[in-house]
Amino acid sequence: MVEVMTDKQFKTILEMVDMILDGCKDLAEAKEKVQKLIENQGGNKKED
Repeated sequence: MVEVMTDKQFKTILEMVDMILDGCKDLAEAKEKVQKLIENQGGNKKED
């Protein structure tokens, strides 16, 4: 099953990334925070 992302969902994701970048002092910290979000979401997704 293919899930299609809406424009609103995509915009929300970009806004979240923007907030993360604003709250980080450097690129390494930003990458670490984004990676943690990715790992947290990986456990919640079901593979078809």
